Amino acid sequence: MDWLQNPEFLSRIQFGFNAMFHILWPPLTIGLALVLFGLEAAWVKTRQPFYFHQVKFWTKLFLINFGVGVISGVPMEFAFGTNWAPFSTASGDFMGNILGFETAMAFMLEAGFLGVMLFGWERVGPKMHLFATAMVAFGSSLSAFWIMVANSWMQTPAGVKLVDGKFVITNWLHAVFNPDLPYGFGHMFVACIELSLVVMAGVSAYYLSKRRNTGFFQPAFKWAVIALVLVAPLQIFIGDSAGALLARTQPAKLAAIEAHWHTNQPGVGAPWALLAWPNQAKQKNDWALTIPDGLSMIVTKTMTGKVVGLTHFKPDDQPPVWIPFYAFRVMVAAGVFVALLALWTVWLLWRQRERMSPARIGENKWLLRGWMLGIPAIYAALEAGWMTREVGRQPWIVYGMMKTSAGASKLPADVVLWSLLLFMLFYGVIGFAALKFMARVLRRGPGFETPPAIATRHERAAPAPAKPAITQGGH
Repeated sequence: MDWLQNPEFLSRIQFGFNAMFHILWPPLTIGLALVLFGLEAAWVKTRQPFYFHQVKFWTKLFLINFGVGVISGVPMEFAFGTNWAPFSTASGDFMGNILGFETAMAFMLEAGFLGVMLFGWERVGPKMHLFATAMVAFGSSLSAFWIMVANSWMQTPAGVKLVDGKFVITNWLHAVFNPDLPYGFGHMFVACIELSLVVMAGVSAYYLSKRRNTGFFQPAFKWAVIALVLVAPLQIFIGDSAGALLARTQPAKLAAIEAHWHTNQPGVGAPWALLAWPNQAKQKNDWALTIPDGLSMIVTKTMTGKVVGLTHFKPDDQPPVWIPFYAFRVMVAAGVFVALLALWTVWLLWRQRERMSPARIGENKWLLRGWMLGIPAIYAALEAGWMTREVGRQPWIVYGMMKTSAGASKLPADVVLWSLLLFMLFYGVIGFAALKFMARVLRRGPGFETPPAIATRHERAAPAPAKPAITQGGH
């Protein structure tokens, strides 16, 4: 077990494990914050308690995810200084600023207004409370933007040059708005919205299948599904559009994702492997189920477009193939499943309205089970997508400019191993606790407390009633 004595490999495993755990939580807070803002705006406008009760229920799930996201995110930034000190030293002028912006501009904004959002219902006016919710939503989205700026720059570095082992910024705007950012941030941001809508639909489906609070959850279910009819295809479109960018900026990653070993000859299309058994040692697939010319059509939108194969690159510059190849297919399968499920559900809502009414929707057992299955499916898509993105970048920590091996700290292997085991234990405990809290929220269901009063314009303008005069003797 030589890998136990390899501190660089252990540092990769540790950061990868932390990232895979951390990414489970912020996407739901980002998407759900936008949902909460919409629901609260509807309550402020209509004064209907139904919307207030929706906000209160979904806020509970939002808060649990926010807390675990913060706890698991902080160690990752420290890891840049402990496990990846050479990379931090080399890229500090850019990465340090970007991560600082994420903390000062985004996280502090979100955290500062979170207290008002959670505890200010009776302490501030409704419009001020709505503003606080908006700032929480904006802060969480801004946080995602800055994190993706940092990650996209590592994928497609721009606006810098490497001088004596240090990245020197030559154009700040080019570095921030690097070629991958529109696709990377767009794909991730829409993924957050899609995941939140699937969770909303899946949780609602659970209650509807149990015939609990059907009048409360049937509208939430319908809203989420109708939104997904737009969001899920948009996510597929953004992901497909990113393929052409990969062909230009990260051809080795694209080849690994598709287990495409040999560049196709002029006039001959590149086949697309639906499934394969990649053999990196022999630089080929032992077997593959392929669609002729399919990869050329997907990437170049022509039947004979050129797609560079992995053998074009030195073996030391090739990413691992197995993980990105199969992770990408898991992501696509889950995304298509959600899109088709949303289309099927909207068709039922349109053509069979009576069957989908609050009184009868619980009869659709298979449909509701499908949406409950959608929750683990969309999380699998999230994890698989991140694995595709990060493992496909290897062996580069900054693509084409700095190898991952050059960015790792020279630490004793046993120190990294023990810290990895402690992280696994710690994250296992807080992950289990978070799931227990969320299960408790689901068992209790929504509360129906009296909403805080919203004074009308006329009520606010009316003079306060005069106090009765008090005479001597109390009369």
